[in-house]
Amino acid sequence: MASRTGTLYVGITSNIKKRVWEHKNHIIAGFSDKYKTERLLYFETIGDSLSAIGREKQIKNWRREKKIKLIESVNPKWVDLACDWYERGNDV
Repeated sequence: MASRTGTLYVGITSNIKKRVWEHKNHIIAGFSDKYKTERLLYFETIGDSLSAIGREKQIKNWRREKKIKLIESVNPKWVDLACDWYERGNDV
């Protein structure tokens, strides 16, 4: 996830559609709410939670430049990949 100003957020979830909706609607207080990380720029699907946690930790430990390269490898224009996931005014 990223803010309009370029702040990056890395996290895991078992329900990406619900979690992105929470980001976009500032449901959970914390880093992502404070920095308004509302745009989904990159995601991976990983089969089990232990592997997902390991991958999250790996990416979180990367320098910003490496995270940007990962994003731009699949999304060079930084388009919000979830921009059309929800109807206006509707919950998940």
